[in-house]
Amino acid sequence: MAVNIKLLEKLINAYGVSGHEESVRKLIEKEIRSSVDEIIVDDLGNLIAHKKGNPPKVMLAAHMDEVGLMAKRIGKRGLIYCAGIGGVHIIPFIGQTVRIETKKGYLRGVITTKELSAGKELSKVPSIEEVVVDTGLSKKELEKKGVGVGDYMPLEQECEFLGSGDIISGKALDDRVGCFILIEVAKRLRRLKNEIFFVFTVQEEIGLYGARTSTFRIEPDWGIAVDTTHANDLFEEPTRYIGRGPCITIKDGELIANRKINEWLVKTAKKWKIPYQLEVSELGTTDATIISVSKAGVPASVLGIPVRNIHTGVSITNRNDIENAIKLLEQLLKKPPRV
Repeated sequence: MAVNIKLLEKLINAYGVSGHEESVRKLIEKEIRSSVDEIIVDDLGNLIAHKKGNPPKVMLAAHMDEVGLMAKRIGKRGLIYCAGIGGVHIIPFIGQTVRIETKKGYLRGVITTKELSAGKELSKVPSIEEVVVDTGLSKKELEKKGVGVGDYMPLEQECEFLGSGDIISGKALDDRVGCFILIEVAKRLRRLKNEIFFVFTVQEEIGLYGARTSTFRIEPDWGIAVDTTHANDLFEEPTRYIGRGPCITIKDGELIANRKINEWLVKTAKKWKIPYQLEVSELGTTDATIISVSKAGVPASVLGIPVRNIHTGVSITNRNDIENAIKLLEQLLKKPPRV
C-alpha cells in the first residue's frame, strides 16, 4: 500500500510551535477520524484517537509541536526581539523567514542580527537576546497590524523532494514524520480488533508535557514513541544513516528502553525483512521517557526516523525509512504481544 505523500507534505508545512498546535491537530483529526472509534482532545491539547478492541492496551505517541520563536518585545525601530521555544539552534535560524501569527492575520519577517544587517562578520555565535526579526515595518506599523508580545513566529519553509525524490527536506520533520506514520498505521489497521491509542501530543519540545497527561489518562499496558533521531551519516564513522531503516532505541539521553518491546520490534523486522538500525545515544529524549515513568511504570521504547539537521529550517530524511517504520508497526500490531 503506497503512502500518502501529499498528506506528509501538508503535515510538514503546517504551523504548530509548542503551545500552538491547533492547525496541526485539525489536520490530523480530519485524516484519522474514519480509522478510529473515538477522538478526544484533552484539556492540554493532546489529540487521543482511540481504536477499541481486545487487550493489550497499546499506546503509540507522536508529538505535533515544532521548535520556533516567540515575540518578546518590539524595539523602537520595529525590530522584534525573540524568545526561543524548544531546542532552537540559532545559527541555522539566521537568515530564515518566519510567519508572524497575530489576531489580525499574519505577516513575514527575516531573522537576523544588527551586525549581520550591517554586513559585519560575526565574531561569535549570537545569543537569542541578540537575534531580531526584521519585517521592514516601524513599531507603530507593527502595532496597527496586531503584532504584540507573545505572538508565535514559526519558520517558513516548504517541503521539497531532493535527489531521486526519496529525500525529503523541510521544517518540522521532528515530529510531523511521526504523526504521519501514526495516521498511516491507523488506516491500515482500521479493521483490527485490538485496542490501540494513537496519541498526538503537545509541548514535547519544551518538556514532554503532552505525554505526561495523556499516559496518565490512558494507562496503557505498553507504549512506543514514534519520533525522529539525529542522523550522523556525514561523519567518518556514522551509527545512524538516513535510508537504512528506522532506528530502534536501546538508550538515549534519558531513557533505557524496554528490552521486551525492542525484542518484538527486531523479531518482527527480521521476519518481514524490514531494514532497521539499533540506536545507543547520549543525545536528547522522547515522549517514551515520560510514558515509561507514568503512574506505576509503563514498558516503553522508541521507533525513530533518522533526520539530518534536526531543529533547523531545513531538515532532511528518507521516505523509505518512513515507509519501513509504517510496515514494522503494522506487522507488530496485527497481533500485539503482551508484556
